[in-house]
Amino acid sequence: RRSWAGTRKDRETPGRRASRAIVSDTYPVSGAPPSKWEKETMALYEHVVISRQDISPQQAEALNDQIKALIEEGGGTVAKIEYWGLRNLTYRIKKNRKGHYSLLSLDAPPAAVKEMERQLGLNEDVLRTLTVRVEELDLELSPVLARRDREREREPRRDDFGAKEGGGFAPKEGGF
Repeated sequence: RRSWAGTRKDRETPGRRASRAIVSDTYPVSGAPPSKWEKETMALYEHVVISRQDISPQQAEALNDQIKALIEEGGGTVAKIEYWGLRNLTYRIKKNRKGHYSLLSLDAPPAAVKEMERQLGLNEDVLRTLTVRVEELDLELSPVLARRDREREREPRRDDFGAKEGGGFAPKEGGF
């Protein structure tokens, strides 16, 4: 049997304790931590919200406006809001197979983002959120919406089928 009594004392010699002391050069010369009242620096974030399938698209847009109000109240700005629509989920979340997706590009202090996440956690219409800090905001169309636009350009319209001669579904004059 191995006894652990005394082994800790052997490892913590005075020389070793001194080597573990942490000297921080991040605080000002006084050594005090920065004041919590100092102005916070703004950070850039991308935020995705998935809301329940049984709310209307207008309610999902209202949720986006609520998020925008929370961020602006906290001293930040919302650079872009994209509503991706009702999309299928890969797996069920809280018994939902679909969800309304929204992407927001934020320029806000961390405290405002934390408050926004807290408020969304309390909202029963929100299934899931993801906030990621980014180096710079991408103000172009997201790949999801860009793909949707490309597909719309490629697809012919349904009313174009009947416009061609002989391409319609109605029988020609004189019957069959």
